[in-house]
Amino acid sequence: MTLQFDITQVVRPKILNLEPYRCARDDFKEGVLLDANENPYGPTLEDYDVDSLLHRYPDPHQIDFKQRMAEYRNTKSIFKDQQLTPLDSDNLCLGVGSDESIDALIRACCVPAKEKILIAPATYGMYTICSEINDVEYVEVPLLTSDKELFQINEDEIIKTLENDPTIKLVFITSPGNPTGTYIEYNRIEKILSRWQRGIVVVDEAYIDFVEGPNKGSLAPLATKYENLAVLQTLSKSFGLAGVRLGITYSSKQISRILNSMKAPYNISHTTSEVALKAVEPENLERMEQNAKSINKEKLRVLKELTSLPLVKQLGGLDANFILLRINNGDNDLTKKLYYDLATKSGVITRFRGNEPACSGGLRITIGTVEENDVLIREFKKHLSALTA
Repeated sequence: MTLQFDITQVVRPKILNLEPYRCARDDFKEGVLLDANENPYGPTLEDYDVDSLLHRYPDPHQIDFKQRMAEYRNTKSIFKDQQLTPLDSDNLCLGVGSDESIDALIRACCVPAKEKILIAPATYGMYTICSEINDVEYVEVPLLTSDKELFQINEDEIIKTLENDPTIKLVFITSPGNPTGTYIEYNRIEKILSRWQRGIVVVDEAYIDFVEGPNKGSLAPLATKYENLAVLQTLSKSFGLAGVRLGITYSSKQISRILNSMKAPYNISHTTSEVALKAVEPENLERMEQNAKSINKEKLRVLKELTSLPLVKQLGGLDANFILLRINNGDNDLTKKLYYDLATKSGVITRFRGNEPACSGGLRITIGTVEENDVLIREFKKHLSALTA
């Protein structure tokens, strides 16, 4: 029997039938604008240029940006042999970072105190925070820990768990993982998508543009193939725009319509919209790709330098803009001391991740500029040597 995805059985009824708030900028964007109760003089800032339009509500839809991002993901698709229907602007919803999308998906699909989400730790902490805020229980199926499949999802166990618990409505998978840095093999995710139709598989791809190698790439183009797929991305990482707080959700048009109906009318600011549109101009997309390659090159250099030390081993994958190291075979006490000394004595801030599942002795290090990495390498060696003398 062929499984069918039925959106009416996944999304809460009141949200399924929700009509989006109709705002002033839906109809007219130019002219003598006397419809939205804005202040015509602008903010009380010295030398404010009224043409900057900060005193006007922003575009509520960002169609141009959505279309350019859709076209970019279509162009970079690793699934071209499948002749998929191309993504377009109607497949996208924008949020204030990916966190807004995570929260929206939970609110849309999970009845508080009755339904659940599934996560695969070690993973991004906001899934559980959003679930708790929404009074939604979370179920854990940890990542695999064998050397051959280190930090891959256990798709068979996930499917078994989903089949045995009909109250689970969302599965959150981070690819590449955080803090693991490991790209999840897409055939594992597709297996879940094809075998489970009672909910939505959410693939969080915050670090996807750092992924290199054959058979690796974004699952966003598959949103036109699988109705039960949502892919989260952000401008914070590879685009270098963490300060504008823009997240993107790619999904089927029916899911996208629901998410766009739920969002606040003007959730994306005018300034963010302008910056985002510039970021997807061809020359800036090329610059983003070059920066990602530079970070990946530095990542290998930093890894080589630090793992040459006797007590340091690579723990995570190399598919993100950071590395995850294991210190002294999982010694959390030593790792915490190293983390603290780097921060307080050298001003080099890393992230202790030793309390995450299968990450004992884990230190996550973001790759910086060449100069920043030189400082990291020098200070890391100095403090580790002092702590183990």
